[in-house]
Amino acid sequence: MSNNDVIKTVTELVEPILAEHEFELFDIEFVKEGQDWYLRVYIDKPAGITLNDCAIISDQLSESLDNVEPDPIPQAYFLEVSSPGAERPLKREQDYEKAVNDYINVSLYQAIEGKKVYEGTLIELTPETLTLDYLDKTRHKQITIDRSKIAKARLAIKF
Repeated sequence: MSNNDVIKTVTELVEPILAEHEFELFDIEFVKEGQDWYLRVYIDKPAGITLNDCAIISDQLSESLDNVEPDPIPQAYFLEVSSPGAERPLKREQDYEKAVNDYINVSLYQAIEGKKVYEGTLIELTPETLTLDYLDKTRHKQITIDRSKIAKARLAIKF
């Protein structure tokens, strides 16, 4: 079974569990690190995820996975359920929409004005661009970035 098949099967199993608790699915990864496989399920809710929330979902998902025949994941793996964290990646359109007026980090495929990484407040979002207000030494500047040039974006913590 391919990684995409595993992710599809796990998504189908976990979504009703999350809906019951009024949580949302943020992301699923099925990755090999060293000799071990990890199934990582990232969950979220507006008030934030607690350790107890993770334990509940882990137990219920584990039970659902055990009851599927044939086993959707034949190899041994570790199941990890967690929050996407304070510096969560911005992947989906709704992630970007929620991040308007938040401080974010943007990594680019190619440098713009000599820089490949910008951190600042996301002040405007369109389907094609995003505009950041950032500090250049002590001066506030704004830059509009074509979204096709963004390699990765995530929430950031401002120091």
